[in-house]
Amino acid sequence: MKYYKASLLISLLIVFSAFRSDKPAYLLFNQKGKVVKYKKLIESAQKADIIFFGELHDNPIAHWLQYDLTLDLFHQRGGTIVLGAEMFETDNQEALNAYLNDELNSDSLKKVARLWPNFKTDYKPLLDFAKTEKLPFIATNIPRSYASLVFRNGFSVLDTLSDAIKAFIAPLPVSYDPELPGYKNMIEMMNGESHGFDIENLPKAQAIKDATMAWFIYRNLQPGKLFIHYNGTYHSDNFEGIIWYLNLLKPDLKIVTISSIESEQPITIPEDKIGVAHFVVAVPTTMTKTY
Repeated sequence: MKYYKASLLISLLIVFSAFRSDKPAYLLFNQKGKVVKYKKLIESAQKADIIFFGELHDNPIAHWLQYDLTLDLFHQRGGTIVLGAEMFETDNQEALNAYLNDELNSDSLKKVARLWPNFKTDYKPLLDFAKTEKLPFIATNIPRSYASLVFRNGFSVLDTLSDAIKAFIAPLPVSYDPELPGYKNMIEMMNGESHGFDIENLPKAQAIKDATMAWFIYRNLQPGKLFIHYNGTYHSDNFEGIIWYLNLLKPDLKIVTISSIESEQPITIPEDKIGVAHFVVAVPTTMTKTY
């Protein structure tokens, strides 16, 4: 009986301890894989020329942290920031500007611009912040139909486009290094299966997005102002993607990168994610999704 009571007590203590343990919504890791405070991210970010916030598109913690980081940096930098995002395509800049200038409401913007399904919950708050504070918000991504053309036909198809359309794309011809690990991995993930298309064009479609985003960030850099760019993690992880193209345009920029990952609890960072960015936001896999 004594043994039974002791075992029961130990079991209850273990269960009680488990329920009392901290369950943070996220942990922040530095480039060496060590847990750091949010303050460290702010200190690094406010000294940068450009911040790339690599998000998991459906993750509410990443989106919340994007907004709060933007707000904090706005105040830290005395309002001298510019915003930009993968989620808005370059040929929608005019509509975006009209919204920012109160010439379009959100319903009208939805009709004339190609907005992501989670626009209302995840990107509209950032856009509305830019509108309230009179900040530039730059649409940086290539119009999706032209990325699809590259996916089907390769880079050469871009030469057939009109000059008016080419204005929405990075200057041609675009540089391309198929040996960059990020692009090579895209082909390897296909396991040699073409699914009816030339798999060599898959990373090329990614590259034309990266090149275009880099170009429109570069074009909209303003002296003394911090550019904050929101994009999927794959576009900036390992300092490749957009950053590789941006370094071709202006190699002396001070860049800070943030990546987002999911982790089982307790939150940790796996070995293969250490060093993918200056900071990694790790969120529990059980976190709810925005869509």
